[in-house]
Amino acid sequence: MGGTEAIRGTKDGRGGLGSVLSGLAVAIGFALFLGGFVWGAVVYRPYTVPTDSMMPTVRPGDRVLAQRIDGAKVRRGDVVVFTDSMWSDLPMVKRVVGVGGDTVKCCDAGGGLTVNGTPLDESYADTTRPDSGLAMPPGQAAAAPGTPFEVVVPEGNLFLLGDRRAASLDSRSHLQEAGQGTVPRSDVNARVDAVAWPSLAMVERPRTYAGLPGGVSQAGPLLLQVIVVAVGAALVVLGAAYGPLVRVLGRGRRERAGAS
Repeated sequence: MGGTEAIRGTKDGRGGLGSVLSGLAVAIGFALFLGGFVWGAVVYRPYTVPTDSMMPTVRPGDRVLAQRIDGAKVRRGDVVVFTDSMWSDLPMVKRVVGVGGDTVKCCDAGGGLTVNGTPLDESYADTTRPDSGLAMPPGQAAAAPGTPFEVVVPEGNLFLLGDRRAASLDSRSHLQEAGQGTVPRSDVNARVDAVAWPSLAMVERPRTYAGLPGGVSQAGPLLLQVIVVAVGAALVVLGAAYGPLVRVLGRGRRERAGAS
């Protein structure tokens, strides 16, 4: 009698190999789920975009995930979070257009930017003229799209622009200062990889920068972290459901066998 119950328990999932495997799946899944969140918290930090200067890439109020990086790793096309006391005491979000040694110029025959003489395809940017009701901070003004300038970026510095050119206080607004509006790489503390709220979207590296020396930066580990968390959650659910599911199926078989 005891031997029959032991065999039955092994078959219906209440003991034996099935129970061991389901418990192992739950343990591994929990470790992946928790580890993925911890990994994400170490690598990324959330940041709320305060202005519309980076539209349409990110909008005011968007919650973004920014990868903690050293400024030395920044490349052209990156959207970065930085703090520069000459600009503001608060963190700002802008796009890197030029790095040390680059000549950034506006404008070419088509009215666009060039970097080292190479025209940029800025399909990501809003280069229209200012809206009639556009409001800027007192005493400050964004340079109008198409305003001529030419800057040689000092080594170790970055030339930064907002994607919505008519609404952005960026390197163009500081051309008369030391460094011609450029920002030291050391002021950068993060690179935006994705919009997390209210929409879900990765922030792509524009292909127009890929042909320039150094190319574009590689995407961060965010997608891999999401996959790790999702796999962990799936393993926990499946492992926890295995035993009850097998018991329900076994009970159904026994009831059908008894009825026959």
